[in-house]
Amino acid sequence: MSSRDPRTTDEIVEKILSTYDTITVVGASANPAKPANEVPAHMKHLGWRIIPVNPTADEIVGEKAYRLLADIPEQVGLVDVFRPGPECAEVARAAVAAGATALWLQLGITSPEARRIAEDAGLLYVEDRCLIIEQRRTGIVPA
Repeated sequence: MSSRDPRTTDEIVEKILSTYDTITVVGASANPAKPANEVPAHMKHLGWRIIPVNPTADEIVGEKAYRLLADIPEQVGLVDVFRPGPECAEVARAAVAAGATALWLQLGITSPEARRIAEDAGLLYVEDRCLIIEQRRTGIVPA
């Protein structure tokens, strides 16, 4: 959250969860033992549509996986990131280029540069938070 955005992170989380019905997951994993698979699978089970992005998988959580954000043939809204912090600035640039309107870095992931890129482009931004934890805290599910 920047000085230009007076909302708290909790308010931004609630806005994201209540606004978006599709989650594009960069770094989604085909391995069910990894959080990068568990989180999108859980969110899909609750009713969100999942678009996985992974350069080595064809399908994740039963959905076609794309190699890059730029390969997705539709408008991208919320981009959820499971990549190390040092890679997140590039993901933020790709999200902005793809027309995303929100960028969410999962629990344990932070990037001041990704935050700056996202906020300078007007994206809603959350970092170091887990979608599952926040969904359970708020009780929000897609309409």
